[in-house]
Amino acid sequence: MNFIGIIPARYASTRFPGKPLAEINGKSMIQRVYEQASKALEYVVVATDDERIYKHVEGFGGKVVMTLDTHRSGTDRCAEAIRKVQPDYPEVTFDVVINIQGDEPFIQPEQLRLLKSCFDEDVAIATLAKPISSSDELFNPNVVKVVINRSNRALYFSRSVIPYLRNADQADWVNSFRYLKHIGIYAYKVSTLKEITLLSPSSLEIAESLEQNRWIENEYSIYVQQTQLETIAIDTPEDLEKAIRYFER
Repeated sequence: MNFIGIIPARYASTRFPGKPLAEINGKSMIQRVYEQASKALEYVVVATDDERIYKHVEGFGGKVVMTLDTHRSGTDRCAEAIRKVQPDYPEVTFDVVINIQGDEPFIQPEQLRLLKSCFDEDVAIATLAKPISSSDELFNPNVVKVVINRSNRALYFSRSVIPYLRNADQADWVNSFRYLKHIGIYAYKVSTLKEITLLSPSSLEIAESLEQNRWIENEYSIYVQQTQLETIAIDTPEDLEKAIRYFER
């Protein structure tokens, strides 16, 4: 199978405008994501709706494509990007798109290789999850939880703690069950990506503000591969300061 990594990158952000261009020890965030992804993928492209980001990626030698500014999600932006990028590579037909978050400069190549290893004829969408080790994470609504079946397919994603442990004190929950934190890196077969972006928002998606629940509600199977590797997303200027200190250690 032929894989391509697409990095959606918007300039506008309520909490951190211009985030992809924020500098971390001499390199922009988007450049660091691009370089990390390129260690695991032969083909990587940034999909943006902003001329400043477009020129910046061109400036460090990256592949970039301009997309509409009306997309509701990175998944929608990836779908437009693959349509525009595929003609640039007539020698290869891309089978799988990996949607790489543009605000995770510490993404590990091993995580992307793990996602690639998920794909066969039976897997159309794949993502990653990591065991939760602290109560702070477990009860944080910004940390998305996922439950899976015996075939490692997602049953449901939630900002709430799932499952609820009826006969245990909440302080003991994290040590009483193997809770999984969703890591928001998605990979989709190109044909499936085209299909899911045509779906209307679903009730479960709207309730949780999690687009992956739309896919489940429409009977798309999501394969969940477990990892021990952590990812660090940068959502605010304060997160950026922490990242800079990380590089200075």
